[in-house]
Amino acid sequence: MRTGQFTKIVMVAMVFASIMVVYALTYPSPSTYVRNVGTVKTLGVGVYWDSGCSQPVSSINWGMVEPGAVKTVTVYIKNEGNAPITLSLRTSNWNPPKVVDYISLSWNYNSQAINANQAIKVTLSLFVLPNIQGVSVFSFDVIIVAVG
Repeated sequence: MRTGQFTKIVMVAMVFASIMVVYALTYPSPSTYVRNVGTVKTLGVGVYWDSGCSQPVSSINWGMVEPGAVKTVTVYIKNEGNAPITLSLRTSNWNPPKVVDYISLSWNYNSQAINANQAIKVTLSLFVLPNIQGVSVFSFDVIIVAVG
């Protein structure tokens, strides 16, 4: 192989490598993950990891969540009052604030009454939209309230 041909091959390889680096830095990878730990706040109820209601939940570590994914966590919610209640779920304190446009929280609770000292099993689901960009870590508060 002549020196000129070798130089051309090296130049083409360098240009190709540069294009690949620019592409990798510019376009989000589908395997990009975001990390979260959410604080759990309650009013009139207790939230627990176990059905015996002995391990309270103060935060939920959703771990690494891939864009387009759904992460679920099972908890037990106990009516710690003395009258039947229903539940309300809210979120607040999203950080960064723009993340609320890409991530949502729901649950499988269907508004059934919960008697005094009764605990129910509930699955919380965190949804991350596939088009989330520029977020590697986020946080928010999960608020579960007894409605009497």
